[in-house]
Amino acid sequence: MELSSGLTLEILGQPFLLEKRIELLRAIKEHGSISKAARAVPMSYKSAWEAIDTMNTLSIEPIVERETGGKNGGGTTVTAYGLKLLETYKVLKEEHTHFLQRLAEVTNVESGEFKTIGRLALQLSARNQIAVEVQHIDSHSVNANIILKLKCGQILHAVITQEAVDNLQIQEGQTVTALFKSNMVLVSSHTKQIKNTNVIEGVISEIASDKENVKLTVDIGTQDKIVSVMPQTDVDKKLLLKGNSVKLLIRNHDIMIGR
Repeated sequence: MELSSGLTLEILGQPFLLEKRIELLRAIKEHGSISKAARAVPMSYKSAWEAIDTMNTLSIEPIVERETGGKNGGGTTVTAYGLKLLETYKVLKEEHTHFLQRLAEVTNVESGEFKTIGRLALQLSARNQIAVEVQHIDSHSVNANIILKLKCGQILHAVITQEAVDNLQIQEGQTVTALFKSNMVLVSSHTKQIKNTNVIEGVISEIASDKENVKLTVDIGTQDKIVSVMPQTDVDKKLLLKGNSVKLLIRNHDIMIGR
């Protein structure tokens, strides 16, 4: 027995992107003709236009446009917005497939024991969860050193077990999630490098505090933010100004990776 599931995106409770409609869009992109695309899918010409009208109506921008005139008497094209939707759907489909594969690995489908499904929706207490690209993996017998690139271009070095790299099937070029707790992030104004410690530059965007702790939200660029929580006694009061540039110190071993 295998697990399978179709992927459908909805807008306002209405089916918007179904796999059949995605096939139709791809065929229109390839053939430039509704009639040829409908035959390739296959579906009737009437059904093809109904699907296009539905998508265009639900979408904030046109997805398919009909062209008239020209050398070949016109045709049908997928708009730039429609092409972006195709790329987005491709990413979602890959993640959907990955989910089903992972579900099959942790679940005894034959006996119907789905008790472990809850693990797939695990919520983590780690405050900082940032999408990063795996730049390089330096594997050793026990641990692996992984170089991660943030969207802003800054670099994180993480050390995890080689077993974890193998189990998660981490590869160079992948987008993964770097996770680390807020109390593992130290804030400094100094540029001195510390062994086995990442230094990330940013600007304080928010400050919150109570009698015991201070929480700093630091904007590191490209809409990414890192949160640091420290005891009041450990805070350099001169740093606690919104808009101040600071350095964030994160130990390599304090970074976890998820995918």
